[in-house]
Amino acid sequence: MKSGLRFLNLPADVVETLEDLRSMVREFVDREIRPISREMEKREEIPKELIRKMAEQGFFGILLPEEYGGAGLGELGNVVLQEEITRGDASVAVLLGASTGLCGGAINIGGNKEQKEKYLTKIATGEYIGCFALTEPNAGSDAQHIETTAVKKGDRWILNGSKLYVSNGDIADVAVVFAANDRSLGAYGGITAFIVETSWKGWNVMKKEKKMGIKASGTAYIVLEDLEVPEENVLGEVGQGFRIAMETLDIGRITLGAGCLGGAKEAFDVAWRFANERKQFGQPIKNFQMIQHYLSRMAMDIFTLESLVYRVAWMADNGMDIIREASIVKVFASEVLDRVVDLALQIHGGAGYIEDYPVEKMYRDARINRIFEGTNEIQEYVIFKTIERKGGL
Repeated sequence: MKSGLRFLNLPADVVETLEDLRSMVREFVDREIRPISREMEKREEIPKELIRKMAEQGFFGILLPEEYGGAGLGELGNVVLQEEITRGDASVAVLLGASTGLCGGAINIGGNKEQKEKYLTKIATGEYIGCFALTEPNAGSDAQHIETTAVKKGDRWILNGSKLYVSNGDIADVAVVFAANDRSLGAYGGITAFIVETSWKGWNVMKKEKKMGIKASGTAYIVLEDLEVPEENVLGEVGQGFRIAMETLDIGRITLGAGCLGGAKEAFDVAWRFANERKQFGQPIKNFQMIQHYLSRMAMDIFTLESLVYRVAWMADNGMDIIREASIVKVFASEVLDRVVDLALQIHGGAGYIEDYPVEKMYRDARINRIFEGTNEIQEYVIFKTIERKGGL
């Protein structure tokens, strides 16, 4: 299947740049990530050496502006990167997405020049790994009712509370943390975003979660205990944190969609090879009508998803309102990936249930996509509310 860039009327030089990026990332994945994917899962960590190599390749800066050390390739570049990285290992894609897209993205959206020069430049070069601390034990989908508090004391803010399911939280150097400065003001006015250095006293990594999938990606439970944040590390304006979080997550949902696209393409390729190699009744199983039906359905889903992901990424790069479209990408992409991986496993039969075959890991890695970056149920609510507000499509 050709690149999703073909759906867009882009200048030839832009297409060439993005396709060169794709080739470079694909070669890197085949050389550096695929050979150690299973080992990373067993160890439940991504080697620092691999992170260093990705930084040298400029992967952490693809999305971010050139003036702050990035490549300035925007969301289309990020989609290309995430699609190809996920074909090698979903956990590595999560690390990149959480650091660059969520933490770096939030600073890029809400930060002032000084904050971007201090933090974004280090995230873009991979010197700093970032994380995004929004979810709490009692505030997941209901993020506007977070319980972590931010109390002003002199020229500092004191943060207290806990954060759950923080991707990269165990290894991050810098975090964007959301806390309630005044609950009586509600989501818009009562929540503030802060840039926190994890070396500061009061940032406590309590545990690293054991997960069903994406095991090499660290997911941490964080407790903030009288953590002092200087005034200059308020991200954006006081009380505008929820807006920053939502705008950041809109972009993050496109990134997630790109990862789902890459995962679905990889699952198709694995299933296609197996269908050609596996023989039953004296012939390859691809000759059987039901297997052909499965492969056709997978191809239809992938084609449709690819069209959607690249279109919405282009919309984001052109400053369009993508609230509804980002939610559509998130829901559709995560459901497509589940369908495609499930059919890939079915084509494998009993072999698909065995660790020796890659589809077993794909099946476990895929499931989280319907949950994080805002559950699919919440996204469907967002989609409905935009329809209701417009009085139709």
